[in-house]
Amino acid sequence: MVFWTLGCLYGASSVALGAFGAHGLKKIISDPAKIRTWETAAHYQLIHSGALLLAVTAAPNNRPAQILFTVGMTLFSGSIYALVLDPQRFKFLGPVTPLGGLCLIGGWLVLAFGTRGRSVALR
Repeated sequence: MVFWTLGCLYGASSVALGAFGAHGLKKIISDPAKIRTWETAAHYQLIHSGALLLAVTAAPNNRPAQILFTVGMTLFSGSIYALVLDPQRFKFLGPVTPLGGLCLIGGWLVLAFGTRGRSVALR
C-alpha cells in the first residue's frame, strides 16, 4: 500500500513539476539546456511512477523492485531538480544522479528477473 501511494504521489508531482518547468521555471532560468534537463527529470519521474505502480500490481511481493524504483526516482529526478535550481548550492548532488539512474535500471532488472508474487494471473 505504501508503494502504491508513493507511485501515485510521484506521478502527480511529476506532472506538477513538468508544468512548472514549462511555465514558471522559464521566469527564473533562461538556459534552454537547463530547461531540457528539468524536462528529462520530470519525464523519467512520470515513467517510473507508472513502473512503480506496475510493480505493485503485477509483482506485489517484489519489494526490491519497488524500493529501487522509489529510491531511483528520488535520487535521479530529485538531484536534477536541485541542480537546475541552484547548481552551486547542490553541487554535491552531482554524483547522486547516476546512482539514481542505476537504481532505476536495477528496478527494471529486478522486476524482470525477480519474484513476481502475483496473486492473480494476468493474461
